[in-house]
Amino acid sequence: MKHILAIIKKQLKDTVKNKTILIQFILFPMITVIMSNAVKIDDMPKNFFVYLFATMYVGMAPLTSVAAIIAEEKEHGILKILQFMNVSATEYLIGIGGYVFFICMVCSVTFPVCGNFSLKESILFLIIMALGILISVILGAVIGCLSGNQMSATSITIPVMMVLSFMPMIAIFNANIAKISKYLYSGQIQILLSGNLRPAKENILILIGNMIIVFVLFLITYKKAFQNR
Repeated sequence: MKHILAIIKKQLKDTVKNKTILIQFILFPMITVIMSNAVKIDDMPKNFFVYLFATMYVGMAPLTSVAAIIAEEKEHGILKILQFMNVSATEYLIGIGGYVFFICMVCSVTFPVCGNFSLKESILFLIIMALGILISVILGAVIGCLSGNQMSATSITIPVMMVLSFMPMIAIFNANIAKISKYLYSGQIQILLSGNLRPAKENILILIGNMIIVFVLFLITYKKAFQNR
């Protein structure tokens, strides 16, 4: 726990200095506030921008942040230094992932506040967001483990991020895309957030399936990136 807290403290200082990572955390909450108050269109669904940008936030912010952080520290050899200090890869990844998850959840509070949700609705909304953010964090760790440097991490992250973030948005207007999007965890997040916030059996099974897939990928890449170093 001491090592994990030290890693979290280090990442907090690095985030303040790294404006690119900082923007990832606050960009979509800020856009949501602006668009929800500035754009009024007849017959537009209630809280349309809240649901739209919350889904995009889940597919972008935690994914890109974790991938960029791990890839950068691999590139600069920081992991080797941490190993000499008896910090295990598990402690490191829990520290990075937990830090990003916490910051994303704090920023996610903006969405239900902007949507004027009740306390009960806000809690359900944030629980659903937490599930999506957790999966994105693990997937970001997979990409970070696979990448040798920041450039390679970016080349992998961008197409993955585009699919996860924009496919659910397109699915709103295209039934054929919706048939594919619903099998992505970000697609399920969009469905749940814009629905009644109460998952059905299908929603739960798809989310669990996505979680299992990314976790298995993480175990494979974790072993390759750290245990063989």
